[in-house]
Formats: sequence, C-alpha cells, structure tokens
Amino acid sequence: MNATLSPTQPQRTPKRKLSTRRPRAVSHLPPIQPQEAHEVALSVIRNFLKGRTCYDAFPVSFRLIVLDTKLNVKKALQCLLLNGVVSAPLWNSEKSKFAGMLTVLDIIHLIQYYYDNLNYEAAAADVETFRLELLRDIEKSLGVATPPMLREHPNSTLYDAAKLLMQTHARRLPLLDYDTETGHEVIVSVLTQYRLLKFISINCTREIQQLHLSLRKLKIGTYVSKNLPSEACNPYWPIATATLNTPVFDVVHMFSERAISAVPIIDDDGVVVNLYETVDVITLVRLGAYQALDLTISEALTQRSPDFPGVVICTAGDSLGTLLQLIKKRRVHRLVVVEGEEEEKRGGKKGRLLGIITLSDVLRYVIGKVGISEAEESLEVPSS
Repeated sequence: MNATLSPTQPQRTPKRKLSTRRPRAVSHLPPIQPQEAHEVALSVIRNFLKGRTCYDAFPVSFRLIVLDTKLNVKKALQCLLLNGVVSAPLWNSEKSKFAGMLTVLDIIHLIQYYYDNLNYEAAAADVETFRLELLRDIEKSLGVATPPMLREHPNSTLYDAAKLLMQTHARRLPLLDYDTETGHEVIVSVLTQYRLLKFISINCTREIQQLHLSLRKLKIGTYVSKNLPSEACNPYWPIATATLNTPVFDVVHMFSERAISAVPIIDDDGVVVNLYETVDVITLVRLGAYQALDLTISEALTQRSPDFPGVVICTAGDSLGTLLQLIKKRRVHRLVVVEGEEEEKRGGKKGRLLGIITLSDVLRYVIGKVGISEAEESLEVPSS
C-alpha cells in the first residue's frame, strides 16, 4: 500500500510584540570595596577550615618516614636525604610512644655544638655513635629552646591544627591516633604549613581571587627596619644576611641562634643574588665533611644539589592572592621581598633586599589572631 504524504504547509511566525518591560532601576547600594571583599574572603576561608579535618588535607598517596630514637644521627641523616625529606617523626620503641620530631634544625644545633666543643676528628668519630635520643641534651647545652611535643588527632579541624602551629611557631604538626586494641599511639601523618596552605589554595579559588590587597598594606612578613637600633651593625636588621664571601659556619651560627632556615645572600648594594638554606648545610655534611663548613658561601654553592628550585622573589606591591596562587603551582617555603619599580621611582634600587616572607607569616595572617588561652587548651595532651 502506497501512502501519499501531504505537503507541509508553511507556518506563519507571529510578530513579536514590542517589549513593555520597564528599564532596570539604578542600584543605590555602594559598590563592594576591596577591603570589604578581602575581609569576606578571609572569613569564608576560615569557616572552610573549621569544617574540614586534617584527614581531608592528606594527599592521595604519601609516605611516612619514622625514625627510632636509638638510631644514630649519621644513619638518620642518610635516611632523610635518600627519601628527599627534611624532617621525620621520632619513635621511642622501648615505651612504644611518640618522641617528637627530627628536623634539619636539630642537625644544625648538633653542628654548632661540635664546632664549639670538639675538633673535626672527634666530631667525625662522635657522629658515628651519637643517638637521636640525645639531641635534646645538645639543645640544653647550647641554650636554645627545646621544641614542644606537639600533636593533633587526624579528626581535628584544620582550623584548630593551624592555630596550634601558629601559637607554638612550629612548621609541622604530627597527627596521632590510638590503636583500639593496644591503646598505643599510632603516628598517622604529619601536617605541614605548606600542605595546609596548598589545600586552601586548591579549594578556595574564588576567595583567593578576592584577596587583592598588597603584602605591604597587610604587613605580612619581616621587613628591613627604617629605625635601626644603636647596637645593630647590619643595615638590613632585623633580617639576617650574608655575602658570597661569608664563611658557611657563620651562617650556621645564624641558623642555630635565630632558629631560622634560610639567609638571603646579597651583594655590596644589597641586591639579592641567592639564598642559603639549612638543607644546603646538610648536603655538605652528609658524608661527614664537617671541615667543609670553613668554605665561603660562594664555594659552598658550587656543591649545591642540582634540584635546587631557585630563589622565589616578590615585591611588597604583590597581593596575598597572587602569593597563594603561586603556592598552588609550586613548592614554596619562603619568598624574598625585593624593591621593585615603585621603590626605584623613589630612589631605591631594583632587586635590593626589602624583607622576607615565610609560610608561617602567611598562615598566621590567614588564620587570624589566636588567643593564648586557646593555644594552652590545644597543647593539653591526654594521658595515655
């Protein structure tokens, strides 16, 4: 059976009526100011951290290096270097409990002690048998502060963890749980300032874009003082600096005395030419070459690890949002603030040292002020 299809009749398109909608009324509300948008963004970030736990900040996969306190320093140092880490939790196997953290600064204190009390031969022999459990005695001998025994539970909020880091000036926070069968402590992971700030930069993209205010206005970091104290011989006080001709051990002393992890290297005009870090010292002594600390910074830099990421610089006019976006893209531990075009117009010199910003400075600002009573509550450790 053949079916005949009737041709489709063309449809008439009705004429659109002219719009009778009234024009939109002009808003009389004042536009949002940068300062207001900045404060709102910070509030959102803080509330975000209050709603997330330390577990949430764990990477998809990670390794955890734990060192026994009976291990000697030389083997512990080799373990850190082989695994590409600069710190590790310590474990007291006799008591089956957490015993603190081993950091590069502990090794710096030990080097300082050897230079003050032993010759090279004695130091080289002693490091073969010196155990990690004795490091706290070295700190007492040098008169430097003993690091607090920090810890948090992985279910604690990131905001509480950040408050504890800020109040105790720590750069990393061990996360401990308890074995349900034995009741013994279990080291789960370590939360670092970098990991925390990167977690913020990844998950708070919209808010970070609202952080337009400059680092200069926010006063984030430590800057060269315009009013030098009479006893200060360093024109860049209170920032510790060195030149390419400075002996490495002089910088080691700065690390140990000030509990800092990097010193800007400047030329005669104060222009930043490099940065010397505690990790660079560890590279020199990893084979027991304590005599290498008599080298100048210039000579020592020739032995620097080839994977050194370089000096990250910024100007005081850069925004906090730009800084956090940088942390999202690359592993940054500090930024050297230098004079830029704005300072150059006022008679300054482009590239000259102006300040230094650490991750502690950034996190302290993002979290806000922490009360002493809050920190004391956080430092209370449940009895095992």
